[in-house]
Amino acid sequence: MDVYEAVQSRQSIRAFTDRPVPRDVLDRVLTAAVRTPSGGNLQPWHIYVLTGDRLAELKKRIAERVAAGDSGDEPEFAFYPPRLASPYRERLAEMGARRYGALGIAYDDTEARARVRAENWNCFGASTALFCYLDRNMPAPQWADAGMYLQTVMLLLRSEGLHSCTQIAWAEYHRTVDEVISPPAERMLFCGMSMGFPHPAATHLCLPRASLAETVTFLE
Repeated sequence: MDVYEAVQSRQSIRAFTDRPVPRDVLDRVLTAAVRTPSGGNLQPWHIYVLTGDRLAELKKRIAERVAAGDSGDEPEFAFYPPRLASPYRERLAEMGARRYGALGIAYDDTEARARVRAENWNCFGASTALFCYLDRNMPAPQWADAGMYLQTVMLLLRSEGLHSCTQIAWAEYHRTVDEVISPPAERMLFCGMSMGFPHPAATHLCLPRASLAETVTFLE
């Protein structure tokens, strides 16, 4: 698979089989991903891969919190700006409308939407997950580096015939994730990533992207 095909075929899969990602594949992907560029070669990402009993325990603990009506921990960073301007506001709204609409869920059906969101913390059925941490004192450029690292991992997974879904939703329950992973205190959870084999019976939403003219300006 060439890089263009990997980019075109990558999408956020939200229904996986429970087949684990083979360890040799994980080793190959994560070894190659270290070539991701980073400012000053800091390589600021800290990655934890959970499978088996450890991941099952994390899923169980968060499921219990969700079932008890616990809406999560105090955020350690903003997921979005407090007031999204156009066109970002419309893009976010369209994403929600398409995702829940594809499942036949009405906009005002908050209970059904909550059930769908809860699948985040079950890794959408996947049995392999990656969690990305950064040191708390790292500024925005190092967060950008971590984003490039995660994109590299996602494209390498595609080259192995696998899919993924990055999930900032894990940060909503960062204390529980920390309890299971036990990272050093100076590290903060950025996001998780479910990885594996897409469920053959599931349908997957492919969202439209802005045109070249909307996002790129050529100055000649």
